Amino acid sequence: MTNSSSPSELPLAADRPLRIGSHTFQSRLFVGTGKYSTYELMQACLAASGSEVITVAVRRERLIDKAGRSILDFIDLSKYTILPNTAGCFTAEEAIRVARLGREILSGLENPGANWVKLEVLGDAKTLLPDPIATVQATEQLVKEGFEVLVYSTDDPITAKRLKAVGAASVMPAGSPIGSGQGILNPNNIRICMEYLKDGDPDYPVIVDAGVGSASDVSFAMELGCDGVLLNTAIASATDPLKMAHAMRLATVAGRLSSQAGRIPRKLYATASSPETGTIAPLPR
Repeated sequence: MTNSSSPSELPLAADRPLRIGSHTFQSRLFVGTGKYSTYELMQACLAASGSEVITVAVRRERLIDKAGRSILDFIDLSKYTILPNTAGCFTAEEAIRVARLGREILSGLENPGANWVKLEVLGDAKTLLPDPIATVQATEQLVKEGFEVLVYSTDDPITAKRLKAVGAASVMPAGSPIGSGQGILNPNNIRICMEYLKDGDPDYPVIVDAGVGSASDVSFAMELGCDGVLLNTAIASATDPLKMAHAMRLATVAGRLSSQAGRIPRKLYATASSPETGTIAPLPR
């Protein structure tokens, strides 16, 4: 007897949902909408990823293309929760202004994403790494204004603690620089970030944001114990984006299950997997 459910649906049935602020989701993969060759391809990849959260840059030149088409026309707003982001902002003031604009846009569309924001305050255009001081300042102000703030951060545990202390709903350390495809460069720092952020608050959501390039990177992030992964370039710039979207969906589930199952310890020498009792006696010489 065969089961008609897809492999990616079966394991999640027994898993607890992911909670970030007032939001609850089954999928632990968040995907972006940039860099696709066409809106139609983006649409197909969003569906293939199984994601329930789609992050969209708020700046007008990214919402409207040269032909005057809006990216929001190609996203089913009844199906997805939009996570507006402040991509391209280099000061706290600019990021706060863009976050307010995103809330205004999504409130008019009656999408549940209106009350939150993915905060990016970049330090420079070359590395696209966050400015830690401006990021903390912007987080504190947006929290005061009622936003649930998901913060793009470095993998520095001290910065992560400060961001949580000022009210971030989720701290999202970078695996490696945005769009670099280098994967998780410093897993030990990610582990320490999780230790600090989850101390006394084990359900606090930690999402790896940026730098993953393949399904194995996503699976590794989940195996570290992260609560989810946010990515864009790894799918949109893949040779076959649609296949990669499927791969990322399955990798998120596989990594999550592997983390929950608990890997065997690494050993220097081999350990036989077959029992040593009941073996056939050697022939006499």
